[in-house]
Parts: sequence; structure tokens; C-alpha cells
Amino acid sequence: MASSVISPAPTSSFINNKKDLGSFCFSSTSQFSVNKCKKLAVSKKIVSVMAPQQSERRPATTGSVKNAMTLTEKIFSRASEKPQLSPGDNVWVNVDILMTHDVCGPGSFGIFKKEFGENAKVWDREKIVIIPDHYIFTSDERANRNVDILRDFCMEQNIKYFYDIKDLGNFKANPDYKGVCHIALAQEGHCRPGEVLLGTDSHTCTAGAFGQFATGIGNTDAGFVLGTGKVLLKVPPTLRFVLDGEMPDYLLAKDLILQIIGEISVAGATYKSMEFVGTTVERLSMEERMTLCNMVVEAGGKNGVVPADGTTFKYLEDKTSLPYEPVYSDEKAR
Repeated sequence: MASSVISPAPTSSFINNKKDLGSFCFSSTSQFSVNKCKKLAVSKKIVSVMAPQQSERRPATTGSVKNAMTLTEKIFSRASEKPQLSPGDNVWVNVDILMTHDVCGPGSFGIFKKEFGENAKVWDREKIVIIPDHYIFTSDERANRNVDILRDFCMEQNIKYFYDIKDLGNFKANPDYKGVCHIALAQEGHCRPGEVLLGTDSHTCTAGAFGQFATGIGNTDAGFVLGTGKVLLKVPPTLRFVLDGEMPDYLLAKDLILQIIGEISVAGATYKSMEFVGTTVERLSMEERMTLCNMVVEAGGKNGVVPADGTTFKYLEDKTSLPYEPVYSDEKAR
């Protein structure tokens, strides 16, 4: 068979000037180190054909077989209660948080009631976060009706985390109003390392900055989650971006993700997990990490994720009292 050998990615940084920013990535199917992730040419000419060598079959050791897994794979493994997962596996995942807002909430509630019954109760009223943030400051009665539907549903289901707005004339008079849903999730302590957070908004991937799996889903899936707390997901392969070096003062996290998308293209991470690591990422604030993860969907990514560290834990100190357990990619994960 045709063959091509690609050396493993080096562990040391290839940045010569600390003011320069470089990156390399690995996928779940191959590992490579290239400046700015350029594709390597691989010959397709068949050189020889030979039967695969049969290695000696050794007795299995006690306990389950453990292979290295990425951060996202570990979160899926825990949430699906399976000891080992690989990219492409389809698994039922237990959801920790479901977020919906005034755009998709009414549709999701409609599907929930259609499939589970008019008098059905949600799977967990404390794991559902509902945030009106799109149609609130408008005189359009039909748009306002969306918020009314959210309010009615939350009262009916006794939803604990409904960030309502009642006084449209003075938003400061609304102590429960929290603003944009992605920011509210973080500021109100709904983002925690190692968990699964889903939302009916494509930019739910923002929450991956907290070392959790976060992605957007449609109304149909949201309706099913409302009733069961589960969703069927395919384990995504991982692209790991190592960003090392000191950020110049004139660059922002938005520039980093735009540069990455420009290099891999708007389809370069289709249904993949984009994991961001390196000294540059470690120096970013939580808000900057959220910006980095927010735009992975613009590259087709399933989710973006930054491993939790001291910055994460410090941010969460006064945000949540719930226990959480961060996970990290194994050193030999691919």
C-alpha cells in the first residue's frame, strides 16, 4: 500500500521571537507539525502491496482497555457513562445545562408538549436556563409574544433560572434581566468545567472557554432534552491549536480566531472540536477565551474548548457553589 511517514509534532515551540505568534494543530486521524497548518502533499502512487503482519495475540490484562482521549472525548465519556470513546461514535449524552431564549424557546416548548404531552413536566427545572435577549426592546407585538410564551412556560414548569424582563421602559429596573445569553450563562455560574452545556443558539460554543463541551442544537433536539435530559451526539474528532508567544498590544483574541479561520477556511473544522492551548491562551482572560471559542462555529466547528486552569477557577469562585471536575487531554491523545 502507499505509505507516507509524518513525524510527530515537537513539544517545543517553533517561535523564534516571543512577539511572533505561531500555531500547529493535530487531528484525530493524523498528527503533524506545520507552520500555519499548511497541508502536506502525500503521494498517492502505489509503491508496493503486502499482506499485513500478524502480531502475536497476547492475553488481555484485567480491567478495561484504556486508550488516550482528548478533552472533549473525556467529557463525552463521562456524560455517556462509557469508559472509552473514539471520534465517530454515536452516544446518548446526559445534559448538565440546557439554555434557550426568546428566538427558539417557543418552538422548543411546542415540540416538547407535542411529544411528551400538554401536561408533561421537564426533566429537571434547575438545569434549564431561559434568557429573553433578542426581542425584548421592541414595540412589535408578535416579537413580544415570544417573551410572553417564555414567561408562561417558566411559570407553568417552575423553572428556577428564568432571567425575565418586565419593565421595557427602564431595563435597569429589572434585577433579573442579565443581557446577552452567552454572557449571562458565564456570569451567573452556569458554565462549569467538565460538563455538557447545550443551547438553541449557534454561539453556545462560547461556553467552551470554561473547559466544558458546549454547542448549539435545534428546536427538535431541545424539545427532546426538555423531556429526557439526554441527546444523541456523535463524538467529534479534535483539532488542537497550540498558540505560543506574547500577544502584541495591538492584537485581541478576536484577531487570533479570525487568523485561524482565515488559515483553515470557513469549513476547516466542520464537525470537529477545536481545542486551544499554549502560553498565549494561558495568558488570556476568561472574556478573551470566550471570544476565542465563540467563533469556532464560523469555521464549521462542533465546539471550541480551552482547558480549565487557575484563571478559570478564579473566575468561578463567586459564580457557583456546585461541584465540578475538570478533565484534560491525555498527552498521547490524537
